[in-house]
Amino acid sequence: HVQLVESGGGLVQAGGSLNLSCAATGKTNVLNCMGWFRQAPGKEREGVAHTGSDGRSVYADSVKGRFTASLDSAADTLSLQMSSLQSEDAGIYYCALEPCRSTYCSAGYCRVQGAYEFWGQGTQVTVS
Repeated sequence: HVQLVESGGGLVQAGGSLNLSCAATGKTNVLNCMGWFRQAPGKEREGVAHTGSDGRSVYADSVKGRFTASLDSAADTLSLQMSSLQSEDAGIYYCALEPCRSTYCSAGYCRVQGAYEFWGQGTQVTVS
């Protein structure tokens, strides 16, 4: 049974930086799509970054150039480095995982495949 645990959220001043981490345990598949999503109060959940099985990532336009997702396959950890944070970046950040159904999943595929099976409990990011 796959479990995802996010950490690293907190309070940061506008313009500051924060690093989130997602630890995956119980993975049954070596190759996975992994994603970062966020949800602000009163808004729909949105995809922030999607990482393919090769470790490459694609980003939402709103975070391009400011956020970087990194996959450490050996540690089964996905991180999200966030910089130049703005008030609109605040919300609960979730990590998600979807096993690849083939031998390779590109980041673009991960973004459009539409469904992540496993989700973490989320970590709060507040920007003052």
